[in-house]
Amino acid sequence: MKERVIFSDACVSEGAEWLAHRDARFATALAEIGPLPLRLKPDGFATLLSAIVSQQVSVASANAIWERLVAAGMVTPDAVAVVTEEHLRALGLSRQKATYARALAGAGVDYAALRVMTSDEVVSVLTVVPGIGIWTAEIYAMLSLARADVFAPGDLALQEGARALFGLPERPKEKALRAMAEEWSPWRSVAARILWAYYRVAKNREGVR
Repeated sequence: MKERVIFSDACVSEGAEWLAHRDARFATALAEIGPLPLRLKPDGFATLLSAIVSQQVSVASANAIWERLVAAGMVTPDAVAVVTEEHLRALGLSRQKATYARALAGAGVDYAALRVMTSDEVVSVLTVVPGIGIWTAEIYAMLSLARADVFAPGDLALQEGARALFGLPERPKEKALRAMAEEWSPWRSVAARILWAYYRVAKNREGVR
């Protein structure tokens, strides 16, 4: 069966309503955070390369490096594949990320084919590429392929959002949060949107203390 996708605000609203009926704590969160954003991104090579660029650096640093890559035309697989790692490092990538960028460029990923694969298949295909972990692959399936029932329990903001919303004594580990999220199927991607938004609310609230 083809997986459902989120293509409009109405889809997000439908999922949010379902979750609010499923668990009153989601209803509580929605009352605080207001309308949820679509949060969709384009699919393709550039999005995954941007994810690699963003690993373990600040948002400001990632944006600056990305702007240099864009200015140099280094955001397509054909362009990245024919330059040296030294060239990429001169644009701001670390040695490891330059290696990852070239590996992604040479991986021959069929991005159009990913659109019709199951989310599990998408994760399997992408995580073969050096530098693409499960978190990146799940976020790609959720936001770039718009899948309605994907979750990324390795995401620290989702873990913190779940801790705050469900009153957990500590931030849940990836395995525990993945198990929790089973209860939110078939709208796990909307649950993620709620938890991301609630994390920001809780963070601001806790910061006032």
